[in-house]
Amino acid sequence: MSTTFFVTGTDTEVGKTAVSCALLHAARARGLTTAAVKPVAAGCDADGHNEDALALQAAMTLELPYAQVNPVALQPAIAPHIAAAQAGRSLSADRLAGLCRGVMHSGADLVLVEGAGGWRVPLGPRETLADVAVGLGVDVILVVAMRLGCINHALLTAEAIRADGLRLAGWVANQPGAAMACHAENLDTLQRLLPAPLLGELPFIAPFDAQTASQYIDLPKLFSM
Repeated sequence: MSTTFFVTGTDTEVGKTAVSCALLHAARARGLTTAAVKPVAAGCDADGHNEDALALQAAMTLELPYAQVNPVALQPAIAPHIAAAQAGRSLSADRLAGLCRGVMHSGADLVLVEGAGGWRVPLGPRETLADVAVGLGVDVILVVAMRLGCINHALLTAEAIRADGLRLAGWVANQPGAAMACHAENLDTLQRLLPAPLLGELPFIAPFDAQTASQYIDLPKLFSM
């Protein structure tokens, strides 16, 4: 089976897809085959395609159909459980994990499973996306948006990951917009307090280019643990 990581974030719009694509390009540059899956995505176009899932599909080396990269595509750009309810559908962590396993058995050296929003995004009344990661039993990569509040959000997410019995394999500091005040001091605090290696610092890149972003990723740190 492939080496698989679940990619989560400190919040929504923190750059999970940007970091995932950068990781995929960094792995490609080292001769690894890659695949990715976004099991559930809200905010799809009329054709049922999600911008983030399309970016993952373009960044990975394996050629998988869109329906396998993003098996549950919901049109409204709202919380997945609300979007699913509006569409008359229900979301199951066990089913989503099963869909991810299909990609995990695709033969790629590295597989990324990208979540939606943060760690505790609900799937329904009793389950969250964290239950998908737990069901898969894979290590987690945390994307931290470097903005005001990032320390609290990152530490709480790391605590939740540990409480769910999973290992935080590494984290990436992503700059989703203008540089925050006291960036260096915040980064230093996160490095001291987060129980995992910093895999890279992504600056704000506009327009975003995954290959350029991959140059800021220290991929060997991810596999040296």
